[in-house]
Amino acid sequence: MSKWYIDSGPDSDIVVSSRVRLARNFAAYPFPQRSTKEDQENVIIDTCNALFSGRPDLKGRLTLVRINDLTPIQKQVLVEKHLVSKELAESSLETCALISDDEQISIMINEEDHLRIQCLKAGMQLDSAFDLCNSLDDTISDKIDYAFIDKIGYLTSCPTNVGTAIRVSIMLHLPALTMTGYIRAFLESCGKLGLAVRGLYGENTEAYGNMFQLSNQITLGKSEKDIVESINSIGRQIIDQERVLRQELLNKNKNKFEDRIMRSYGILRYSRILTLEEALKRLSDIRLGINLGIIKDLSQMDVNEMILMIQPGNLQEYAGEPLKPDERDSLRAEYVRNKIGERQSI
Repeated sequence: MSKWYIDSGPDSDIVVSSRVRLARNFAAYPFPQRSTKEDQENVIIDTCNALFSGRPDLKGRLTLVRINDLTPIQKQVLVEKHLVSKELAESSLETCALISDDEQISIMINEEDHLRIQCLKAGMQLDSAFDLCNSLDDTISDKIDYAFIDKIGYLTSCPTNVGTAIRVSIMLHLPALTMTGYIRAFLESCGKLGLAVRGLYGENTEAYGNMFQLSNQITLGKSEKDIVESINSIGRQIIDQERVLRQELLNKNKNKFEDRIMRSYGILRYSRILTLEEALKRLSDIRLGINLGIIKDLSQMDVNEMILMIQPGNLQEYAGEPLKPDERDSLRAEYVRNKIGERQSI
């Protein structure tokens, strides 16, 4: 079964993934940072009981992962797959995640809030991600009273999440906007519209590989559907602009443009050492080359898989042992060489 982070979806030449996340707190318990270990364990039990009694079909699909039982590498793998936040992985509380077999659902328990109900889809599928998230939320709320005030909405640990407590985001691959310099205007426009633009792993991370995460900042005073529609609409404009610029770059100087793509291909095919930053930069070029028909022996799914597998946690899990940074750089190059070599021989 292909996972969402490897698979392709609608408009996935530009939109790598769609994510919807709902923050919820139980009325019966203090917020996580003020709660006792017993409270935290009760939140875990209540969540599982509510979900599985309301939706028995989920019992065979969702696995309860106790974060404190994992090794540092296992925690990092979950962060790199966007299944848990860095905050949950590093927390000293009784933290868990309910993760579906296809890894499209991840319900983080006892992070900043009691629940972070998160659904992820490949490509531009915000409506589908929202519907899935909303159905899980409804199942839990049928059994458990949330911390909620009519005039305000859902109460959360951080004031910026109060209201609908929804975060809607899309991961965008924007090499043409970056190459042409229009990315600055894009970032400024998003700020004026009340949107946040972050890197590959969210807040305080760099946009390596021309990957940008676009999400709403305002959760108060707008309905959940309005927020989803807003990100959908802005995302569509970005998709159209990126596609136009890609074609303009190709038409303007075809040889120079193709040379850039093929140089990156050659570096990845033959390098013996690759830092994560360089590998993501080169894979961004390869992904662009595939989408424009320049590279034909690799697929977008191949690149998506490589982008995940060259991350530090996944690379060390692949090796079966902790690795020093220089050892990771060597194994990263070897993994990419072998992956490209496999496709060339098909």
